Amino acid sequence: MKRSRPKRRKSGGSLLPSWWGILIGVFLTIGVCALGFWYFFVSPTSFRWAAFEGKTDWPEGYEVAGIDISHHQANIDWDRLRNCNVDGQPIRFVIIKGTEGTDLFDENFNDNFHWARQNELVRGAYHFFLPDKDVVRQADFFLKQVHLLEGDLPPILDVELRGRKPLSDFRCDVLKWLCKVEAVYGVKPILYTSYKFKEDYLDGPEFADYPLWVAHYEKKLGYKGEWVIWQFSDRGKVDGIRGRVDFDIFNGDLRALHDLTLRPNMAEPTE
Repeated sequence: MKRSRPKRRKSGGSLLPSWWGILIGVFLTIGVCALGFWYFFVSPTSFRWAAFEGKTDWPEGYEVAGIDISHHQANIDWDRLRNCNVDGQPIRFVIIKGTEGTDLFDENFNDNFHWARQNELVRGAYHFFLPDKDVVRQADFFLKQVHLLEGDLPPILDVELRGRKPLSDFRCDVLKWLCKVEAVYGVKPILYTSYKFKEDYLDGPEFADYPLWVAHYEKKLGYKGEWVIWQFSDRGKVDGIRGRVDFDIFNGDLRALHDLTLRPNMAEPTE
């Protein structure tokens, strides 16, 4: 069927050509997409702000540098990493992805976890939380696959996704994971999330006592509460790692970092 031409009004005026409507719709769509991209990936409260700006300036007033890694960093040259520095500061700690959901074990975890200790770096391990998966199975999976030792950071829960459950159920599940893992290690796990996500979904009093590792990709941290680690960029470059890596800083000196680690009665037997 042929498309009919726009009808002309009897008064002599004419309707706007149909392609004008299409053009306006295209511009509106582009505008909405651009606004959504800015909000979720570029705005200072998003996770990926630095990925757009490419900023890796070291925030002033902090001296204990760290990174967090997973299989995305591929093969790491640990000799070079151990001897590198960030703005004059050596890398002191490495946080490593261990598990995700109920059945995903990071393929590089065992090697990364082993070599971090061999190179005398304070190491930590985290679980990536999937809100629509069974929370007890998630906690059990992490405990089965990750075995923290004396000198390691407390277990870490990475919460970035909201899921489809009611907010009260979501918060209950996050707390359930934290409590179950805390019961095994006898220490409160560290909670990782973004500044914006923390304010929107995890800012209740039930989470106030858990050490916070907060992601906010700015030179100054906007979060006003207490925190122990700040992930300030995902565009870091260090010797020993080919691609980009997340940069972290510890809120304290080196002694305070070691004070945060597991004591002998909190950890499993030595390797």
